[in-house]
Amino acid sequence: MMKQQSENATVWNVDDEYGALENGTQFEHSLDDGYVRYSQRPETYIVPVLLALIFLVGSLGNGTLILIFARHRTVRNVPNIYILNLAIGDLLVIVMCVPFTSLMYSVESWPLGELICKLVEASKDVSIGVSVFTLSALSAERYSAVVQPIRRHVRNPLTIVTTIWVFSLLLTLPAAIFSKVYSVKMNSNEMIEYCTPFPYEFGSLYAKTIVLYKFFAYWVVPLCIIGGFYVLLARHLVFAARNMPGEQQGQSNHVQARKKVAKIVLVFIILFIVCFLPYNIVMLSPYFALDFVIEFENIWSVFRIVSFCLTFIHSCINPIALYCMSKEFRKHFNRYLFCCIKQSSR
Repeated sequence: MMKQQSENATVWNVDDEYGALENGTQFEHSLDDGYVRYSQRPETYIVPVLLALIFLVGSLGNGTLILIFARHRTVRNVPNIYILNLAIGDLLVIVMCVPFTSLMYSVESWPLGELICKLVEASKDVSIGVSVFTLSALSAERYSAVVQPIRRHVRNPLTIVTTIWVFSLLLTLPAAIFSKVYSVKMNSNEMIEYCTPFPYEFGSLYAKTIVLYKFFAYWVVPLCIIGGFYVLLARHLVFAARNMPGEQQGQSNHVQARKKVAKIVLVFIILFIVCFLPYNIVMLSPYFALDFVIEFENIWSVFRIVSFCLTFIHSCINPIALYCMSKEFRKHFNRYLFCCIKQSSR
């Protein structure tokens, strides 16, 4: 691949199908004679429809959840403050990333310039960081609430939430600073622009380093922390159930209530793993399993689309899980979301 300079953009002539990987980009379709136009791809018509549904459900669910916290003081306890933080982070990705991703699947060339490119890439990383770090804080809070209930209020949850956002913003600096828009010159001399977080001039080592750093920062380390707290929590609850006298019914009910909240948090964690595991595979494979990507290109393209859709589905599924598992939140959701239906049926 050979770089040329123009007045408005960095231009790359594509010489071979996977040459972009050597310069630090993710795997993409080649832009040579075998390039398939967007108008001829099924995902051009399917993905925007799916993302529109995700946008609608995610905006309503997370927006309603934030409204519930704003209007009802009874739900503002310590674990629910973290759940509110999850909703804010999810709403961020719904508003900032879903429309632009839909646009990327709808038009051939990135039309919004480098500033929006940086903003979208940074917003994606911030939302992932807020989600996984909030889940880590939630697992620690549940462990503290059950095992050390007297000490659970020592740390201010608002301080922890602020720290989560600051830390997430710091981790997203590479995407915010170095994301760029490149112009790719096709054999027909047509120019196509696209947004990437991996500048070509930094080489493949930079891309591999960033991918690994995100894998460990947003995946391995937080899940080890979460897993550790839940193993300790499960161990404590097993021993507590065995050693609790039968007459301590009130204490038993209190423990059961805490276990229910812990189960809700565990569901959130499982949903995060299911929705983001394919995304991590997609991010790592072009740099560490390229032969597989090349050999199964068509299957890989479908899997890649599914992985991105799952990350967005995660941003709208937490309110649904909360609705299914919490009677109190279900009552509030029914009041705000379905009041029109109830009134019309009277």
